[in-house]
Amino acid sequence: MVTAAEMDRVYKINHANAGPLHCIPVILKDNFNTGDMPTTGGNVAMRNSQPLTDAFVVDRIRNADALILAKANMQEFARGGMSISSLGGQVKNPYDLTRTPGGSSGGTGASIAANFAVIGTGSDTGQSIRSPASANNLVGIRPTRGLVSRQGVIPNSLTQDEVGPIARTVTDAALLLDVMVGYDGADPITVFGRGHIPTSYTHLLKKDALKGVRIGMMMNLFGLEDRHQEVDAVMKAAMAKMESLGADIIRFDLPEYDALLPALDTQPYEARAAMEHYFAALGSDVPVKSFADLVAKKTSAVQKTLEMEFGIKNGMNNPIYKDRILNRDKLRLAVAKEMANLNLDAIIYPLQRVLVAPITAADQLERNGTLSNGTGFPAITFQAGFSTPTASAPLGVPVGAELLGLDYSEDRLLSYAYAFEQATQPRKTPMSTPPLPGEP
Repeated sequence: MVTAAEMDRVYKINHANAGPLHCIPVILKDNFNTGDMPTTGGNVAMRNSQPLTDAFVVDRIRNADALILAKANMQEFARGGMSISSLGGQVKNPYDLTRTPGGSSGGTGASIAANFAVIGTGSDTGQSIRSPASANNLVGIRPTRGLVSRQGVIPNSLTQDEVGPIARTVTDAALLLDVMVGYDGADPITVFGRGHIPTSYTHLLKKDALKGVRIGMMMNLFGLEDRHQEVDAVMKAAMAKMESLGADIIRFDLPEYDALLPALDTQPYEARAAMEHYFAALGSDVPVKSFADLVAKKTSAVQKTLEMEFGIKNGMNNPIYKDRILNRDKLRLAVAKEMANLNLDAIIYPLQRVLVAPITAADQLERNGTLSNGTGFPAITFQAGFSTPTASAPLGVPVGAELLGLDYSEDRLLSYAYAFEQATQPRKTPMSTPPLPGEP
């Protein structure tokens, strides 16, 4: 394992060959394969599941000279938004220790928020990169389908899974995305990303990037009840700030979203095939060798859930599955058509209509991640602000806004979030984070 001291030694000899992430500390979600550490998905039965090689994006991160510090706890097998697992227990939100850090990439989110590392990776089937970004005052990117390889990441869905960066700033998220993108023959969907990757995702980051931009405020993704007031207040202030920076905010509803929402989820029909493919690539010297083997271990309630809800044999030949693939295309068309009709550059909404859930809750509610995962369009979640401070949340609970655009618009979405970030400086260090030795 390469150490920071060794990286420093090599840098002193010839810093001209240093990679773009030289010695930058990175936290990986524990469903990314690493050849030097087990990859568990948060499951006790996979405690000693040691992959032979790194995931594609992990290899790219290492080749960029980053320093991978650790693997972070997560919602077990990424099946939910609470970030609790049979192996690691409950992850807590550093801004409010009575609440979750979102999920499923909550361990990564909490780690980056608490300054344990600079950047981290997440996976996103539903909203699992963006939920922790929202809950932890961070920036998270769910990229366009096919832009980033998912090879070597424990899967849930062939259609909905994406992987991407989680960081404290827009610039850091963009720089990690630079490293992660690229064609991978082991994940053929990445062929569609070829020709759509800029020299750097930082190339449009300017303080005046919101000037003249038309942003659609999708009103049917906002709440109207008392429980929505804290999030609505933060979003209202964020919209006003964007308008002051030169953006035009256009309010609209998309009724097609509400009509299609109940019939978009493809993962129950794809999960078994996706996981079988993952286990087959691990080799023979692992504790779990197949989907059936995993279910039979019965080490946690998640295995039973997988068996009952996601163990559909031959699911991709199911007529319901085929209808849902068609519904995804219908939603893509509806979103693109409305953006064209209104001449929009992006759509904005809160990632979550209510504050992130207490750790005593059954699950996260009223999340809006489906607009991206149901279309394949990219989305950037960024810091909109904080709720009213309380005894358990002395700074308030973070609230994340999300910007969505058409395919391969990540650079423009990042520029809009950057302009807002530079004008508002929304990043605050959680008060529960202990100071490092030598810090004032």
